[in-house]
Parts: sequence; C-alpha cells; structure tokens
Amino acid sequence: MRPIFDNTVIQVEITNACHLSCANCTRFVGHHRKPFFMDLDTIRRAIRSLEGFPGRIGCMGGEPTLHPRFREVLAIFRGEIPDKRRREFWTAGFKWGEYRDDILATFDKERVAYNDHTQTTGRHQPLLVAIEEVVDAPELRRMLIENCPFQARWSASITPKGAFFCEIAAAQDWLLDGPGGYPIEPGWWKKTPAEFQSQVETFCGKCSGALPLPAFSDGRGGIDVPTSDVVSPGNLERLLAAGSPKAKRGNVRVWDKKITREDIEIGLNAWQPRSFRPFEAHSPEDYHAAPQG
Repeated sequence: MRPIFDNTVIQVEITNACHLSCANCTRFVGHHRKPFFMDLDTIRRAIRSLEGFPGRIGCMGGEPTLHPRFREVLAIFRGEIPDKRRREFWTAGFKWGEYRDDILATFDKERVAYNDHTQTTGRHQPLLVAIEEVVDAPELRRMLIENCPFQARWSASITPKGAFFCEIAAAQDWLLDGPGGYPIEPGWWKKTPAEFQSQVETFCGKCSGALPLPAFSDGRGGIDVPTSDVVSPGNLERLLAAGSPKAKRGNVRVWDKKITREDIEIGLNAWQPRSFRPFEAHSPEDYHAAPQG
C-alpha cells in the first residue's frame, strides 16, 4: 500500500448525490436513502487540512453540480487553492451549459474529467463483493488487499464524516453507517500504511477492489433501464439493513462463488480494474467526438 502523502490527488467529496445511477458505481449511488451535501465550512476545513500536501485537490461527487451552493463551492476552491493547476474536477455533465464558464474559471480544461455516460463503452468493476466472503485463505486476502490497484492509483478522500485513506472506503463508510474517518485537521494526510491500518481492517474486507473480477457495463447510468449491482450475500444483507432503495427493489445480482488462487491468477491476465472507458474526455465535445462503442 502507498502512503496517503504519495497520492496524486485527494478528493473533497462535496456530495454523493447524482442524477444517474450507474451499475457498480464507486460511490454506490442508488443505495443511499438520503444523499449528503457537504456544508461550506466543512469544505473550507477539508481544503485547509491539506495544507502542505504536494499533490492536487479534487472537487468530487456524486455529481458535484447538484450541490445547492455549487457556485459558492467553486469560489471556495478558487480562494483556498491559489494555484489553478492544483484543482481538479469530476462531472457527469449535469447542467454543463449553465455552469461551464464557472467550471472553466476554476479548473483548467485538462483538469476536468467529463463522463456523461451516454456511450455504451463504460464498464465498472463490482466493489460490493466482499473479499472476506469469497476468498477463504487469510494470507491470500492480505496479499491482494496490500496490492489493491485502486488504493495504489486512486485517491484518498474527505467526506462530512471525516478523512479516509481510500475513496472507496470513504463511500462504504457512508453507505453502511461506518465509524467515520480521521478528524479533518491539518496533517491527517501524512499517514503511512502502518498508521491507517484501522481503516484497512474496517473497510477492505467488505470491498472487492483488490479482486480481479470481470467488469460490467455501467448501464449508461440507468438512462435506459434500471441498473443492477453485483454484490456478495453478506453485503446484500448489509445493504438491506441500511435501507438501500436499490437493494430493496431487487436491482442486485448476487455473487455467491468462492474465488480460488487459480481463479485469481487467470483473472489477472486480462484485468484492467481502473479502465472505465477507452478514451479521455474533458468536455462534452471531447466525449462525443470519441469512438462510439
């Protein structure tokens, strides 16, 4: 595992609300009874807690433009992070026409990740197949978790419940009413793997980011028909206990097979866990100029 301070970007998750509902969403959209909207004081505190962090700071959702005070959020990013090159933004394009000028005044175009999910090429790896349920050997589970490609390449995150070593752990904490993260205070991001093991023990066993599972269509965000998520039996029970609307409607597919060392070795050959689409886009023009699936 890598230290938090080696992250390229740390996300400030201003909301987990979204107008879409992708299959196997990394923020588990569709399973929340009620989304959160980070208050402006917490957004300032989150950014200030990253003073001295050498990487970039992301504005992330859900869909960030759904925040009811979105323009004020952008003003905070501009005021708290003077260097425009250190700001990043992720969007599915909600109200792009309305907010485009504000977004590009805050973020350089190449620091905007745009994905409106209208193409058919989007694919997501399931993240709700609990590794502790499907891999019996403890030493194999530990080896996989220590080499998780999401933790190695994605981001640490801050939500209203605190700071987390991994953005998927942060999303899981909110989804399953977890214990919360580290206090949002200066220097939390300096933690080494030895120092964030409490979060590893709490969250990683219920995740499948470390498993070489097949990727499934994102379902175009549910634009056409409702999407389903792949979940393990124990996680399905947790989702139902948490009141997940998606689980209650039966929009889940249960993965109840054990995964062996041989399965993992075979799966690794074609595994591209972080490749959600075969192109990069920073605007609607980029997105719709890309090859259609």
